[in-house]
This record gives sequence, structure tokens and C-alpha cells, in this order.
Amino acid sequence: MPMIDSLFKRADPVVASALDRALSGKDISADEAVELFDCNGLEMNLVVTVADELRRKTVGDNVTYVVNRNINFTNVCIKQCGFCAFSRDFREEEGYFLPPEEVLRRAKEAASLGATEICIQAGLPPKMDGHLYVDICKAVKKELPGIHIHAFSPEEVMYGAVRSETSTEEYLKMLKEAGIGSLPGTAAEILEQNLRDTISPGRISVKDWTSIIRQAHALGIPTTSTIMYGHVETSRHKADHISLLREIQKETHGFTEFVPLSFVHTEAPMYSHQTVPNIRAGADGNEVVKMHAVARIMLNNHIPNIQVSWVKEGARMSQLLLGAGANDFGGTLINESISTAAGAQHGQLMRPKEIRHLIRAASRIPVQRSTTYKTIKVYSNDDGEDSALDSADSSQFGSYHQLIKLDKFRYRDSNN
Repeated sequence: MPMIDSLFKRADPVVASALDRALSGKDISADEAVELFDCNGLEMNLVVTVADELRRKTVGDNVTYVVNRNINFTNVCIKQCGFCAFSRDFREEEGYFLPPEEVLRRAKEAASLGATEICIQAGLPPKMDGHLYVDICKAVKKELPGIHIHAFSPEEVMYGAVRSETSTEEYLKMLKEAGIGSLPGTAAEILEQNLRDTISPGRISVKDWTSIIRQAHALGIPTTSTIMYGHVETSRHKADHISLLREIQKETHGFTEFVPLSFVHTEAPMYSHQTVPNIRAGADGNEVVKMHAVARIMLNNHIPNIQVSWVKEGARMSQLLLGAGANDFGGTLINESISTAAGAQHGQLMRPKEIRHLIRAASRIPVQRSTTYKTIKVYSNDDGEDSALDSADSSQFGSYHQLIKLDKFRYRDSNN
């Protein structure tokens, strides 16, 4: 690449050296990643170009997506995380709780529309039956044996274990026996304890998060991995976070993907009430691009799939990120609630046909995948006929803002 070589000669030598190392197939250090996160101008353009080249070499021009449904069965939570606008105290009027039969109804509806995955996450309701998560998995798998259950973050696993008075390892075994397919690697935020104590005191510790992830991988339960950025973290925090994930992956090989999640500030308590000093209003465009590009450069040899979050970034930015190292467009979601509650304005459903259009417009090849990245269908030339989800009336799914107003699922009524 003569042009790249010429630009390298003009670039900051530390950045150029790190990028050259990455292009030669070697891992860059966390210190080098800090330099990449901090760069701008020519150097930033080179970071994006190298990330895109590594993506092309590693996974090619396919961009994957999964047809799935989010089921956030309650917003009532015992924790008071500063970044979370989704959770409600059990005394609040907007607290809701979907009983297992409603979770199952939503799962069956999703399957009838072509979903291969249901993603189940929620708040941590007080005095929860410790076997609730296990019972939900059993009920879903009994009716839908072919559906993949992607559910329960390490925080939820720990809460379920505490409520059922067992170890997290034993609880994971119970979930696996009940039919869970994978865990979302959320509740990670930034894996640095002092910062976690600032933005989410009482949240699962770094030690416990990493322990549960390792336990899941050891039991053959794959997980995703995430980061939440754009609040008070530094480039060093981001680099060390990704470096830790990389070390875990070298040990366990259990991460299926890495998903950067930018902080949505609009309704977040720590921003609206200014309870955290120097809190920012989310990541700017350059930060979002660099996050995906640096993640590709750091993780390329170990976690090949870098996912964009269209809920956080919107369709256009997500499309742009496909040229900055990302190769996965996430899921259709159908009922996304958590980012929506925080003020994200990009909707709760993206139809498969729309995802494919965005991918194709970026000169890439749309591929429907399973949760664990097995190919379901490659759309090389055309989209064919609309799927059931493409032609479904979105009003049938309801919205988060409608749900929190429904008396039918009011929390106090569900648990009396």
C-alpha cells in the first residue's frame, strides 16, 4: 500500500509504529492504544484505514445481523446506577413486571416472525424468587426448543445466585441445564473499580464480573463483551478495559463479539442531576469512530466480530462505522427498552430489510447469522421477498413508553 506507507512517514511515529505492528498481525499494547484513542487528523484517518483493512483481511466483506427480540421483563431494580434511566424503584408508578406467561407470549410471537434469538435482561426486583431466571428459560425452551436464549448479564447471574442461596458457578449450571444459550456481557461499563464506584456504586465489582464471565466460558456458555463510554472515562480507561477483555479471551475463547455502547445522557440521572463531576453528554462522533476502530485493532487477533449499536448511534452513523472496523449490525431487537428509556431517539425496531439496505449501501454483503455467528443466509444479490417481520405492523409490539403506563403489568399488582 504505497499511499499508506507515504502517510505513515508523515504521521506521529508512535501512532505509525503501533499501526504498522497491527498490520503485521501483532497485538498492540494498551499504552499504544491510548495514543490511538488520543489522536486526531491524519493519525485518526490512518487508524480508521488500518482498522478497515484488518476487518477486510479477517472477516471479509460480509456484514452480519441477527433477527431477535429484546424482552426486558421488569424495570424495577434495587440498584441506583447513575447512568441508568431504565430502572424504577418498586414504589414508583412506572414500575412494571411481565409475568413468565407474557415473556413466553412475546418469545412465541418473535419466533413466528422469524426470530432465532430472544434477549432477556431486566432490572433486579426486590425479593425476587431466585429461580425466576431458570424458570423463564425452562418455560421458553419447552415451547420453543429451537430458539436461542441470550439472557442475564453477570450482574443478574450474581443476583440470581444470591437469591437462590447458591454459588454463581452452580447457578450458571442451572441456567445451562434450563436451556440458556449465551450471556450478554453487559454490566461491564468500564472495568476499573474506582470509576465504577463513581458512576454506579453498588454495581457488580470488576472481580465478580470477570469471575462470572470466566465461569460461563468454562461451562461452555459463550458471552458477548461490551464497554460503555462517553461519560467520565479516559483513554487509559478504555484501553485497559479492552486489554482486559483481550486477556480473558486469550484464556477462555468464549467471547463471540465486542459491542461498544456509547453513553446516552439525555435521561441519565448522573447527567441530569450532575451528581458526577465532569460528566460529559455522551461521546462525540470522532470518539465513536475511534472506539470501533481501536477495538478492531486491539481485538482483531482474538475477537473477530465488532458490532455497531444502531440503537445508540442511529442508522447513518452505524453505516459509517462499517468502514471503521465493524462487521456486525447487531439485531432487529423488536422491543428495545433500556436505551430508549435513557433518551435514545433511534427506535425500538429495525426491520431485516432495512438492515440489509444499509449494509448493501455501504458496499458490503448482508448475512443473517445465528447468535453464535453461524451463517443462516447470505444475501449476495437481492433481498428476495419480505419476511414476516418486514411486513409486520410495528404497533402490535407496543413501545416502552406505552408499557410503563399499563395497569395490567404494574409491578405492585404483579407481586401481591
